[in-house]
Amino acid sequence: MSKILVTGGAGFLGSHLCDKLLSERHDVLCLDNFFTGSKANIRHLLDDPGFELMRHDVTVPLYVEVDKIYNLACPASPVHYQHNRIQTTKTSVHGAMNMLGLAKRLKARILQASTSEVYGDPEIHPQVESYWGRVNPIGVRSCYDEGKRCAETLFFDYHRQVGLQIKVMRIFNTYGPRMHPNDGRVVSNFIVAALTGEPITIYGDGSQTRSFCYVDDLIDGMVRLMGSPAAFTGPVNIGNPGEFTMLELAEKVLATVGGRSKLTFLPLPGDDPKQRQPDISLAKEALGWAPRMPLEDGLKETVAYFRKVLA
Repeated sequence: MSKILVTGGAGFLGSHLCDKLLSERHDVLCLDNFFTGSKANIRHLLDDPGFELMRHDVTVPLYVEVDKIYNLACPASPVHYQHNRIQTTKTSVHGAMNMLGLAKRLKARILQASTSEVYGDPEIHPQVESYWGRVNPIGVRSCYDEGKRCAETLFFDYHRQVGLQIKVMRIFNTYGPRMHPNDGRVVSNFIVAALTGEPITIYGDGSQTRSFCYVDDLIDGMVRLMGSPAAFTGPVNIGNPGEFTMLELAEKVLATVGGRSKLTFLPLPGDDPKQRQPDISLAKEALGWAPRMPLEDGLKETVAYFRKVLA
């Protein structure tokens, strides 16, 4: 079995990845600076002999011995990544450079958790990996969008220049247990509002769309990508191609919660994409991967988690 480094390992996705890798009997080094990660997400792993936790910021060089690296470190919700935009860019760019340098020294395979935000506000729909994107380089979301785009550039230049084994996945909207209640993402926003009886806030007229992938499906795709043949670098879209408007999502959340929250409408935030839907043909062909969890079932699991958190 491998010794695997997971940066951002105490976060929403990272903690589920740690669960998955430990279930496969790997040794896991979980790295997190706890800006958005939480010890509660990995507390159940602390007594596992294969699990090790280290407080560290990826913008600082790291010297450890591992076989593989999953680079997930970066705040991923607008509320969090806009809190300190300069630090967000540094996390994506300096963090990628430090992890790539570590992988180069160790001759380790490394996976970058990139994002569908590299496509910006897309002109084609659904989004395919060959699309270069339509991103505002000086907008309020640029620290995240351009930071992730630069990280992809670094990964492919390390691959071309020094032969590093890289994997790049573009993550589309993901939801499930361990989401932060105040992360500003639409699923958590809607669920928390419905559970507390507060109005559900919809930005714009509610016609903008997103595609929602349950966390277990996403982690399965991530692990499959890491285990794929060396020649397959990606980038590859990992997400659920099912597309829903914000109004449809609000209705599904209210049906699941059973609440009586009213809908309120506010203007769209700056540079907010109107459509987001992955084309997952490449993931199906190269990884044999497709999501399995229907939105209705995934929402039930997520609502149950938030009921416990809010209680």
